Amino acid sequence: MRVMAQMGMVMNLDKCIGCHTCSVTCKQAWTNRAGTEYVWFNNVETRPGQGYPRRYEDQEKWRGGWELNKRGRLQLRTGGRLKRLLSIFASPVQPELADYYEPWTYDYKTLVDAPLGDDFPVARPKSLITGEDTQVTWSANWDDDLGGAPEMGHLDPLVERVRRESEDKIRFELEQTFMFYLPRICEHCLNPSCMASCPSGAIYKRSEDGIVLVDQDRCRGWRQCITGCPYKKMYFNHKSGKAEKCTFCYPRVEVGIPTVCSETCVGRLRYLGLFLYDADAVTQAASVPDERDLYQAQLELLLDPHDPAVVAAARKQGIPEDWLDAARRSPVYALAKTYGVALPLHPEYRTMPMVWYVPPLSPVVDLLAEQGHDAEDRDVLFGAIDALRIPVEYLAELFTAGDTAVVTDVLRKLAAMRSYMRGVNLGRAPDTSIPASVGMTQESVYAMYRLMAIAKYDERYVIPKAHVEQAHELEEIGCALDYDEGPGMYASSVFGEASGQRVPVAVETYHALRQRQTSDVPAGSEELHGRVNLLNWDGNGVPEGLFPPRHDEEAPR
Repeated sequence: MRVMAQMGMVMNLDKCIGCHTCSVTCKQAWTNRAGTEYVWFNNVETRPGQGYPRRYEDQEKWRGGWELNKRGRLQLRTGGRLKRLLSIFASPVQPELADYYEPWTYDYKTLVDAPLGDDFPVARPKSLITGEDTQVTWSANWDDDLGGAPEMGHLDPLVERVRRESEDKIRFELEQTFMFYLPRICEHCLNPSCMASCPSGAIYKRSEDGIVLVDQDRCRGWRQCITGCPYKKMYFNHKSGKAEKCTFCYPRVEVGIPTVCSETCVGRLRYLGLFLYDADAVTQAASVPDERDLYQAQLELLLDPHDPAVVAAARKQGIPEDWLDAARRSPVYALAKTYGVALPLHPEYRTMPMVWYVPPLSPVVDLLAEQGHDAEDRDVLFGAIDALRIPVEYLAELFTAGDTAVVTDVLRKLAAMRSYMRGVNLGRAPDTSIPASVGMTQESVYAMYRLMAIAKYDERYVIPKAHVEQAHELEEIGCALDYDEGPGMYASSVFGEASGQRVPVAVETYHALRQRQTSDVPAGSEELHGRVNLLNWDGNGVPEGLFPPRHDEEAPR
């Protein structure tokens, strides 16, 4: 057993409101530059919908991920080495710009500088690629609020798959429609097909925390990684000629700060933490013959950090004690393994993804309430799962390779938590039969409720810091985020800025936010150093001059 550590993420889809704050802040932090106009390391998709790029889940077309050959061994869907070598200069399975979208801006100069006249000036859309006038026809979030509409819904590859099995499972009439949001980032897989596809060996998985990165110095722009990634989270920078991807905000993670998408998430739906897994068993787990067994195989890869044998093996591999403690307190391990309510995205791709999701339950609760039922009653809620507005078959195609029993079990646990805690909050005697009906105890149900509903900042984000003695192993220089077209563009240091300068805003904001959340005293101006981050400002601590003086106050002279 070779124990390794892996940073992971869990997202609770019941809490996602589709505000795209995570997408915008990620865009601003990492891809707000020439060559990456169409690149979204983090995007929020409306389901049902085509996704981004369009229909990326159609692996019959895009040939992403792994499959088993005739000998039962893993091989890339694009074929063996010889076949990939023959197509290295012209891969026929690459998404085109139209599958993403042609990025645009507006001619604001004409709008602002137009002379006075009878006609109102118009800011025409301009292509960011050609600079010419363009017609806006598609974008990263074009499916928003059209997911359940007959014009768009049938284009979802998962809808097609479920409909082939039963025509009546998904209908797009008004009373039958459904919609939910699915945020997506790079999965930072245990068995990444993008890494295996790269002819240059530029893509690597960090041994200290499992984050998958691209070495810009070694990348030659073959773009085979884009074909190999089934989630299509590899992007090509058309200006630098290099491949780029989500970095899991590793400069922040190394100093104990959450990723940008997690820090700014309005719904607080993201959890960050550490998994321990057996690296020697990854290939065997990814090679199970039946796709429906892949979820359970991946679950068995995750090791119990409380097991003395696992702890001893981890220490033998040089994993520090504070990392082992973080693994024991990890919220992602608790949701995925302890409570079993988080599921991986498309395990059938055999990449062993490490960004997991708690499937949505809210639509059935809302529907029952609208119909006049007691939506939190145990019998009503459990019975309605079989008639869920979001078909269980659709969720199973997303998270369990079509195994509806696993999804139903997760939804029953979530329903049991709602029903049990509703009785507790109303002051009734706890109904022990509710947790027992889903194989849980009262204590575990309450612990799951606390983590999913009222967890504090340091409970949602359990991120062990990198060690000083491992500083020479940190990969910032190897990843070359400070190359000419890169997102860093600063002198190298663990913060992405030259050492000795002022403390970065992200670090300052982290400590200010933590101080406000752990203290009853409002943060003063001294802690804010003259500025405040409005994205997570709670109304306490206002820097001088942020707002104009009130009428009853004397204006400064």
